[in-house]
Amino acid sequence: METNVQSLQKKYYLKEMEVNSLLEITQAINDNLNEEALFRIYDFTIRANLNIGKLALYVLDNEWSCRVNFGTSNDFLDTSLPASIQKIKALSSDFETPFDEFEILIPVKHKTTVLAYVFASSVDSAEEGINTTFLQALSNLIIVAIENQRLTRRQIRQEAFRKELEIAKDVQKLLFPESLPYGVRLKVEASYLPHQSVGGDYYDYIPINENQFLICIADVSGKGIPAAIMMSNFQASLRTLLRTTPNLTQIIEILNYQILENAKGENFITFFGGIYDHKLNTLVYVNAGHNPPFLYNRENGIRTLDEGCTVLGMFHPLPFINEGFVTDLDSFMLFLYTDGLTETENENNEEYGSDRIRDYLEKNPYKDLKEIHQELLKKLDKFKGKNDYRDDITILSCRLEER
Repeated sequence: METNVQSLQKKYYLKEMEVNSLLEITQAINDNLNEEALFRIYDFTIRANLNIGKLALYVLDNEWSCRVNFGTSNDFLDTSLPASIQKIKALSSDFETPFDEFEILIPVKHKTTVLAYVFASSVDSAEEGINTTFLQALSNLIIVAIENQRLTRRQIRQEAFRKELEIAKDVQKLLFPESLPYGVRLKVEASYLPHQSVGGDYYDYIPINENQFLICIADVSGKGIPAAIMMSNFQASLRTLLRTTPNLTQIIEILNYQILENAKGENFITFFGGIYDHKLNTLVYVNAGHNPPFLYNRENGIRTLDEGCTVLGMFHPLPFINEGFVTDLDSFMLFLYTDGLTETENENNEEYGSDRIRDYLEKNPYKDLKEIHQELLKKLDKFKGKNDYRDDITILSCRLEER
């Protein structure tokens, strides 16, 4: 009789400890303790209250790792989880070395996905075995809580990224002119295909005074939000400098220094800028490591504009700056683009290249600019086949008709 009473008292005591353990874990979760604190409480609760002498808890977070370990002869904190065990979906007692020192393996699942594995053995002197149902419930409670914390953190990061992306998109919108001239004598047309939601290309048409305007294109190394922000700073600096001087060499020197200061040599910008003078019929330009634009006029046919300097943001001072100078331009067509156009590859890993562009422009120098852009992009899309575009594509063209 006394033995039965003692047995009942022991079972009651164990149940009371189990309930208290659940309450402690639940309170810790409600207190929104961090992941490490929850694992420590889990460790302490099992050591203090349950009939377990050995335990190793493996948790999935991108990859499997042991987060709680005690009572074992092996150090499982530094032991990877074998692929064979990762296939186990139900209670098991058959493991390979070194996991064979455990009596049982309990998968902890959320719906059909295994989030954790609990290896356990009862204490040597214990009369009672492991209450696998309770250990599974306790482990599931804390693992699901930790997984919910991770999900919440991911959602917060995603929301922060979404807001940053919206800001970057708004910033990028300011990079491009709201409208471009498309009149009787002067026409400017642009096409922009970002590879990502936010790109690193930039183009502009900036009137300087009644006689002069600047037309330019640029491409920053790197993509995404940092590239857009870097290019927005570049655009603001360029527009500010143009209000103080039309001297391209001075502008390039200052821009190069600012980029180097801001990016610390980690990023650079390729740039082409040309200033046309209606009164003098001249084009002064600097090509800073950018794809050479094509210039067409009736007298000289088509040529590339490659005078200038190296990319901006890599050296200070720049090793050299040469201004290109084209005279007698009372009419012309100027075609600018970024390397996303020429470096698009087909299914045979062949790049589109600049020769195809040149051939097309030589055959269609007087076609409407909008048609030129549309036809070139159609040709490019057909050329790439099933391949994806791998970079931003920007095309900017300018035509000046004879007076």
